[in-house]
This record gives sequence, C-alpha cells and structure tokens, in this order.
Amino acid sequence: MGGAVLVAIAASIGNLLQGWDNATIAGAVLYIKKEFNLQSEPLIEGLIVAMSLFGATVVTTFSGAAADSIGRRPMLIASAVLYFVSGLVMLWAPSVYVLLLARLIDGLGIGLAVTLVPLYISETAPTDIRGLLNTLPQFSGSGGMFLSYCMVFGMSLLPKPDWRIMLGVLSIPSLIYLALTVFYLPESPRWLVSKGRMAEAKRVLQRLRGREDVSGEMALLVEGLGVGKDTRIEEYIIGPDDELADEGLAPDPEKIKLYGPEEGLSWVARPVRGQSALGSAYGLISQHGSMVSQGKPLVDPVVTLFGSVHEKMPEIMGSMRSTLFPNFGSMFSVADQQQAKADWDAESQREGDEYASDHGGDDIEDSLQSPLISRQATSVEGKEIAAPHGSIMGAVGRSSGLVQGGEAVSSMGIGGGWQLAWKWTEREGADGQKEGGFQRIYLHEEGVQGNRGSILSLPGGDVPPGGEFVQAAALVSQPALYSKELLEQHAAGPAMVHPSEAVAKGPKWADLFEPGVKHALFVGIGIQILQQFAGINGVLYYTPQILEQAGVGVLLSNIGLSSSSASILISALTTLLMLPSIGIAMRLVDMSGRRFLLLATIPILIVALFVLVVVNIVDMGKMVHAALSTISVIVYFCFFVMGFGPIPNILCAEIFPTTVRGICIAICALTFWIGDIIVTYTLPVMLNAIGLAGVFGIYAVVCILALVFVYMKVPETKGMPLEVITEFFSVGARQARED
Repeated sequence: MGGAVLVAIAASIGNLLQGWDNATIAGAVLYIKKEFNLQSEPLIEGLIVAMSLFGATVVTTFSGAAADSIGRRPMLIASAVLYFVSGLVMLWAPSVYVLLLARLIDGLGIGLAVTLVPLYISETAPTDIRGLLNTLPQFSGSGGMFLSYCMVFGMSLLPKPDWRIMLGVLSIPSLIYLALTVFYLPESPRWLVSKGRMAEAKRVLQRLRGREDVSGEMALLVEGLGVGKDTRIEEYIIGPDDELADEGLAPDPEKIKLYGPEEGLSWVARPVRGQSALGSAYGLISQHGSMVSQGKPLVDPVVTLFGSVHEKMPEIMGSMRSTLFPNFGSMFSVADQQQAKADWDAESQREGDEYASDHGGDDIEDSLQSPLISRQATSVEGKEIAAPHGSIMGAVGRSSGLVQGGEAVSSMGIGGGWQLAWKWTEREGADGQKEGGFQRIYLHEEGVQGNRGSILSLPGGDVPPGGEFVQAAALVSQPALYSKELLEQHAAGPAMVHPSEAVAKGPKWADLFEPGVKHALFVGIGIQILQQFAGINGVLYYTPQILEQAGVGVLLSNIGLSSSSASILISALTTLLMLPSIGIAMRLVDMSGRRFLLLATIPILIVALFVLVVVNIVDMGKMVHAALSTISVIVYFCFFVMGFGPIPNILCAEIFPTTVRGICIAICALTFWIGDIIVTYTLPVMLNAIGLAGVFGIYAVVCILALVFVYMKVPETKGMPLEVITEFFSVGARQARED
C-alpha cells in the first residue's frame, strides 16, 4: 500500500498550500495596510483577504464537470500552476489592484485543490485506509498554516518586514507541488476505466497496490460505472461446486451458479431469507419504512442498511481472512489456482496485446470494442451458456492470486470483506422464448462458515455432510456494461463490453436525478452547510481576543514582541494545537468510523460553545472568564478538527457514483464556499447586533441540528468500496421513496 500512501501525501500538498496562503495573508495584511494606507478603506482591505474566496467559488462551479471530462490529474496540475503564478504576481505586485488580481488567481488554485484532492485520494486509496489517507488534506492544511505563521512571525521580527516576500514565498512549495503532479502523480484509475483506458488503469492500480494481481479491483471499477437503479438485496448459502452438488439428491430448482473473473472457477449458492443482518435490516425497512428503522424512529433507511453491515465487521474480517480464503477457490482462496493460471497465461499475453496502448483515440476505441469478460461453455442446470470465467481480458490481467504478509490475497476481493461475482439468470420473454443474462453481485459474508450440522435449521440448507460453506448477503444488480449486439453475434451467451458511445458522451447529467444520487447529494450538501455554520470561523475570529484576555498578549509584550508579532505567534500556537487532534482522527476514522467520530465530537462542540455563551453573559471575574474561555476555545478547536473538520469532505468523496462523482463533489464544495463567504461577512454584523453570546448561541443551536442530522441521515461508510457505497444509497433511497 506504500504507493497509495505516497500518492496521497503528494496530492495533499495542494491543501498545505491552501493553509499556507490563509495564514500568510492573515499576517501580511497588517503590513499591506500600512504601505497602501488602507486604514480608511476597509472595503479594499476586506477584498484583499476575500478575493481568494471569490476565486475558489467561481472555479468550483465548473471544476467537477471538467474533472469528469478531462481527468483528475490535469486539474491538479492546473491548481499547482495557478498557485505558482499567483505567488510570482504577489511577489511583484506594484499596486493594490495587481495584488487583488494575484489573490483571485490564488483562489482559483485553492478552489481546485480543495474540491479535487479528496476526490483524487478516495479514488486511489485502498478501502481499508481510505479514511486515514483522506484526513491528510486536513492535516497538511493545518500544518501549512503553522509553517506559514512561523515564517511570517520570523519575518515580523525584522526591522522592515516585506509583505511581498511573505506572499511570494508561496511560489517555492507550489513549484514542488507542480513537479509532483506532472512527474509523480498518476491519473485516477477509476477515471481511466470510465474512459476505456483499461491497460493504463491496470498499470496504475498495480503501482498503487504494490502487486500484479488487480483483476478483482479492475472488475469492480468497470462495474462501478453504472448508477444503481434496480439493485436488490438477497441472501445466499455459498459453497464450491463439489460441496453443494446434488450427489444423488433431487435437483434443486433454487440452486444458483456464481462465477468470478478467473477461468474455470464457480460456486453454487442457494437462497435463504432473513438470516443475515443486512437482509434482516432490508426486510424490516421494506415492511415498516423509515419510521421504524430497527427500532430507531426517523432514522434514514440508508443509515440502517449501512449499520447492518458494520455490526459484525470485526469478526467478519477476521473469519474472511483466516478461514474463508483457504477454502473457497478464487472467491475466497488462491491455493488451487496456479494450474489454471499456467494453462491460459499464453492466451492472456495474446489478448493483452489488444490493450497495449491507450494514448491514441484509435487504440482506445479498439479496446472498447473488445469483450471485458471472456467466455467458456459452462453447464448450469443442463444448459450451455457463456460464463464470465476469465479475468478482465488483457487489461485486468490473468494472475490468480498471491500471498502478502502471510495472508492470501484474492483477485475477487474488493475491500472491506466484500467479494465480486456474477450469476446467470433466465426469464421467459414475450414470445415465450427463454432469455438469459448475467447479473452482478457484491457479496458480503454475514454468517459463520461451517458444515452441514450448523445450518440444518436454515431454509434451503440441504448441504451434503462434511461440506464447507459461507452465508452471505448480496447486492444484486444488472452489470454496468452489457452489449446486446454481442448477444446476437455470439449464441453461446452475452459478454460485457465498454460501449464507446458512453465515452464520447462523458458524464450523464440525468444521473444526478437518480434517487440514490439525489439522496447522497442531500447528505453531502447538508453536512457541508452545517459544518460552515457550526462556528469555526467565529471561534477563529475570537481566539486572539480570548488569549489576549488570558494574559498571553501581556506575557509576549513583556519579552519584547510587538503587537503584530504577538498576534501572529498566538495564531501559530492555536494552529499547533490542531495537529495532534487531527492525528488522533487519522487513527480513528477507519477504526471507529466517520459517523462515530461525528456523533462523539459534536456534543463536545455544543458544550464548549455553551460555556462561551455563559462566560459572556455572567460576570465571573476576569481570571475565571479568561480561563474558561481559553479552555473552551482549545477544546472546540481540538474536537472540531477530529470530526467536523475533515469528515464532511471525506464523506462527499465517497458517496457518489464514478460517472458523476466530480460534478457532485463540486456541488458540495460550492455549498462549502458560499457558506464560508456568508459566515465570514455576516460575523461582524452579528457581533454588533447580538454580541458574542448571541453569536455563540446560534452556533450551538446549529451544532445541535447537526447532531440530529448526522444521527438520522449520515451513514457509516468505513471499510466499504466506493462502488458498494453508491449501491447502498440506491437501495435505501428507492426504499424510502416507495414508503
């Protein structure tokens, strides 16, 4: 995973530059006012600080669509270029109007970085550490602020501090960022797959994962191109062919054959009902709707479905790795696949030539017309059909598996204990003829594995003695990529291809109106609005005053610091307090989860704000007032950056489908910037109208609303592949609509 970690660190430098700029302008504006005599022109002074906000807001409106069309990496390169150019212009800046132009250019770079870095990291990070890596932007942003404050503080001690150098230094780290985006950062593999550049996507995944076999994840990325419209939840008992074979028993009409992307590997499944946590939760909300969701009134069905998966996650993960992998073919093992690999490596090499190049339009088109799933005649209930037995041809690779760190790594594993498979289904058409087709399945173990005796009580549990099996919940849907033309050309059965017309059309705006996407947008926009109005800007504004009251300013002046230097140092110390807390969040976000961190930290924000309200209403004496205010501010900062700081961006980068992820994240980011502008410019007005106690009281009420919103609407997404997350939103949203 080292490749993915280094890529995430390099990408998060864009957020470091944002934090660097925010801190630099806060210190430099003290000297800019003196040079341009802006003491009597507060509008110009405000514009110097706010121009970057306007630039970020403007660029965000089209950044998502552009990222979906031309790629994530080009937009990150553009962000680095804008940072670099703005630094040079600020270093020159002969007049205040040139400075305003430079700040606008700087805002364009900030907007691209803040919007697209979380998106990029989510699409490149492994499922199990995606939250940790996506907390890096918050950590690097705060780290950039601290480093910048230290630099500005050092320059403030000079006889004649030069604000142009303070601002122009930005061009140095931005040049490093530009070099990394051009020469080191790869394109997002999910975006590459969406454009049919399969071989390039495979190479990027191999680099990011540090292994050759990425066939399971490649298949997942292909399937993730669809926006779930007809997903349903089923439950199976699954075992290898020889374990659930009839062996003299009467034929079982409910028996289902499952296929993976490896040659000659298949399993038999039998449906059960209400035996898994996920299936039970789905059945409950189907019967009673969201009003009685697992005994939790008003909780969104989506939250219930996600929660049912995480109830048994620790034991599931342990059993999947220690027991299932050694027993179940390519879905759960790699032990018996080496011979199959040897038999068709030569064929793989020939097929791989079709994907040798992805850089020209003709090459891409050729790869799009080749089947992604190869065929093999396979008997299912006496019928010969085409089974998707091969791994994704050439582009995905043929290696069956490997061992890393003493654990088997399955090509079918897609992260978080989920497995990917397909099943063949038939139905009778209008003309009386049977029509067949494949359905895609995301499988998640929810029952214990064992032998016949342990499932005698389960429906459909007629398993031969000594057999091994697993009970699993399944998200079943149509494959994302399906060609009727190939069905007509090849009577043996259908194949899945990447349609070239989908590449030409790019993002489908109609997908924004799918129930699952609309539901996810509601969650994303809601959490961004509540984050902005939860009081972080107000507390930041008030912090220097609080610390001044606590005597910090007097202490610093006694050691010979000017008021400007003291103010900058106080801000640096405040920022430094955030870093350990963000480190704790990075540790917990994939262990305890995003939802848990929000539910655990928001109540503490409410208490801290309530204390700030009380100390500004009740006369407690100067010493008590200063002590309580200082403690409350520190507690607020530390717990904000553990939860409400990074998690909204993490969630927004996880809950949208690949084809519209850029657009949806841009919509959420636009909400963020508009909220930032509103809060920043209404704060002075509110302070004059209702005072500090009133402002903090409003923030406390918003935090209470945020706590309710998170409890009711925000699901737990830890440890789940992005494609599975979007399917859950589709299922839950459709169920809520039917209710």
